[in-house]
Amino acid sequence: MKIDIELTQEPIARPQTWPVPHNPETGSLVEFYGMVRETEGEAKIPSLRYEAYASMAEKVMREKIALLEKKYSCQAIRVVHRVGVVSKGESAIYVGIQSKHRREGFLMLQEFMDEFKKDVPIWKSA
Repeated sequence: MKIDIELTQEPIARPQTWPVPHNPETGSLVEFYGMVRETEGEAKIPSLRYEAYASMAEKVMREKIALLEKKYSCQAIRVVHRVGVVSKGESAIYVGIQSKHRREGFLMLQEFMDEFKKDVPIWKSA
């Protein structure tokens, strides 16, 4: 599986093209954008600040993806996470998964995000 991980301070833009060469066996591209909401808990907020232990965050993500790759036959994954200040309405994370069939892509995406939230050393504060 092709794995592409990026931590960036730049806004996450919708990719015009998939950053990995097209695989002729690809039948599905599942994408997820995690957005900053207007509220955190009960408080209204203008933004969130994300901090990361970058090298460890990438290592943990790669480990999680390696385990998921054994469960789901996907071809590629791209993860982009913002660090620094992210304003409400902007994307904090983007995940795109290429797979032969949509089911594997959706299942891998859901499980990746659940695992990401538990273990990846990226923290947010209001």
